[in-house]
Amino acid sequence: MSNPNFEFSTQPAMKNPELLNRLHQHRARLQGMGLKTAFQHDPDRFNQFHLRAAGLLADYSKNHIDESSRQDLLQLAEDAGVPKAINALFSGQPINHTEKRMALHTALRLQDSELPAASAVEVIGVRNRMLAVAEQIRNGQWLGHTGKPITTIVNIGVGGSDLGPMMAVQALQDFSQPGLNFHFVSNIDPAHISITLGQCDPETTLFIVASKTFTTLETLANAHAARQWLLNRLEETAVSRHFLAVSVNVKATNAFGIDPANVFPMWDWVGGRYSLWSAIGMSIAIAIGAPAFAAFLAGGRAMDEHFRTAPLMHNMPVMHALLGVWHINVMGCQSQAIICYDQNLTQFPAYLQQLDMESNGKSVQRNGKPVEWQTGAVLWGGVGTNTQHSFHQLFHQGAPLIPVDFLVPLRSHHPVDAQHAQLFSNCLAQSQALMEGRDRASVEAEMRAKGVSEADIALIAPHRVIPGNKPSTILVYERMSPAILGALIALYEHKVFVQSVIWNINPFDQWGVELGKQMSGEIFAAMNDEDKIKRLDGSTQALVRLFNVQN
Repeated sequence: MSNPNFEFSTQPAMKNPELLNRLHQHRARLQGMGLKTAFQHDPDRFNQFHLRAAGLLADYSKNHIDESSRQDLLQLAEDAGVPKAINALFSGQPINHTEKRMALHTALRLQDSELPAASAVEVIGVRNRMLAVAEQIRNGQWLGHTGKPITTIVNIGVGGSDLGPMMAVQALQDFSQPGLNFHFVSNIDPAHISITLGQCDPETTLFIVASKTFTTLETLANAHAARQWLLNRLEETAVSRHFLAVSVNVKATNAFGIDPANVFPMWDWVGGRYSLWSAIGMSIAIAIGAPAFAAFLAGGRAMDEHFRTAPLMHNMPVMHALLGVWHINVMGCQSQAIICYDQNLTQFPAYLQQLDMESNGKSVQRNGKPVEWQTGAVLWGGVGTNTQHSFHQLFHQGAPLIPVDFLVPLRSHHPVDAQHAQLFSNCLAQSQALMEGRDRASVEAEMRAKGVSEADIALIAPHRVIPGNKPSTILVYERMSPAILGALIALYEHKVFVQSVIWNINPFDQWGVELGKQMSGEIFAAMNDEDKIKRLDGSTQALVRLFNVQN
């Protein structure tokens, strides 16, 4: 294994003043010309600036790029060592250098025959056991303590052990086994587990406790609450039929009462936010079954192969990443919106928030030096058309420049009259409106045609002007399926990785998250110890005492 402190390039690409200066010159030129004018000058922009891969079509043509700026962005990727980094990712180099670990989540998407010999037996064994249990539950063969089949699955996890499975089960509900109900509990707020348990029958409920170490505070608190709820109604031996675990801590799962045969391991080379491809995806496998889960892995694998082999200019994750770098580091954008014109993707923006912001929310380079450029952006979004009636106003007339990714299927699983065509039209209209806007002359002409007085035109017209020239990308797919979801997730995984390489940061650790966990434990331990309370800062002291008075 190579030196864990290797760098993808000897000099961070973001330190190249000549290249960065050219990119800023491109920005001034392209923004000044405007996107609407760019299409007037080159009606063939779509053909120049769209890519197809793994069942996805990405239309980048409504962004402030041209061939010249694209070439300089590609040079940025070359200078950063992106090709070398892609090879390091897939070959198992220890690119998570602060924890001296590989980041081999892509291996989980490989077919059995493709897995490296060193990990094949273990990965295949866990995968086969997971799918076998999933099929038993789906077929009504997994019986609870009283002999009734399982009908309700409650996934207890937090972060990647919750967001990924919850998003995927929601996204693939059209492929889900009828008669099975799924719940996801993550928050240590007791309301979350209590309200969920109120919808469950102990005789027919199975809990999946997802915690690699089986020590995660939120997960263990909720797991013990669920265990006690079960034992209030059934006997102690019921735990072994109503609990599964995804963990490496077999000693702790044994103490909890979970049968070792029902414990599924994870590996330190799979980060939490990349783990839904592993046994963390147990709830996904139960919902959609083994063949569909295989298709889900195949979709991710297809994007992996494209990412690994396509030239940078024709590489969808690379170009998606470069547009993000362009927006953040050249155009000064502080946030990125994800708008899914697909009700099945309700949870997708929340899933991407962790994937993106936990990965690239860093201020130290791989070499230990402070970062001198912005890394990451605030990622947010929702489901269109709902979002059109809530916050798109900020996109169209607000001061911040907010790039938007629109995701939309060509077909619906639930066609009703012309509603899907209306949905698709709304998506395209939002992208077009962001680009074109509406100028003062057209606003005034429209108002005059309606007989509005000149005084009112002078007063109201400025408020109806839409500046336009706002960037957006459209991702199109036939319709949601396991393979499409796999490809979408892998696309954004690799986008985040490429950006981390360009910014020279490690996207696979999360020390800020760890600090919060540590300090939470220290405050909790101090809450009933006056001497420890006195060691806290004044604000925290006051709030702890207020809590103690009320409790």
